[in-house]
Amino acid sequence: MIMKKDKLDILYEDKYILVVNKPSNLLTISTDKEKYNTLYSKVYDYLKKKNKNNKVFIVHRLDKDTSGLVIFAKNEKVKYDLQNNWNSVIRKYICKVYGKVLNDGVIESYLKETKTHLVYSSKDSKNGKYAKTNYKVISCNDSYSLLDILIETGRHHQIRVHLKTINHPIVGDKIYSNIKDNRKRLCLHAYYLEFIHPITKENIKLETKIPREINL
Repeated sequence: MIMKKDKLDILYEDKYILVVNKPSNLLTISTDKEKYNTLYSKVYDYLKKKNKNNKVFIVHRLDKDTSGLVIFAKNEKVKYDLQNNWNSVIRKYICKVYGKVLNDGVIESYLKETKTHLVYSSKDSKNGKYAKTNYKVISCNDSYSLLDILIETGRHHQIRVHLKTINHPIVGDKIYSNIKDNRKRLCLHAYYLEFIHPITKENIKLETKIPREINL
């Protein structure tokens, strides 16, 4: 999904929550190098135009290179309610990886981060954060495989690092893959969210279309 100018691809909105489909190559929140061109800033501007008293709070993030569903809260209580129950939120991704993956699997390890913020996988729990990634094979050919990913933990670069450890890095990953590729984006998309609405207690299920560049 391409975001044209400041237009947001909104999948769900009520007086408490806003869920947006983030395009690839857009930061979720600001960094020292980029203050304004972020999803948060676009959501902030959108809500302020509706009502200058509106507020917005980030609930979780996606990597700049990853596209897909991101939840924002419209007040601090909703933000903390969602974050405190984050382990119950079902988060599914789809990705295209290099190579032919023949079987479904589960990857468990401890993720650690270098001083340059590169993440690596370890079996040693010391100074590491436990991470668990489930994957199912949707389709494959001799060059690529399409995987359905369910994460049980939400660590920084978790999916990218875990798939690298089984020698099937994500297509277009310029950090964790040594395979040269001219693709303009990382082929990883957060396509599904399911959670209990913290106020209405409704079971919210949201799903996006898969970006065409990710399909086999």
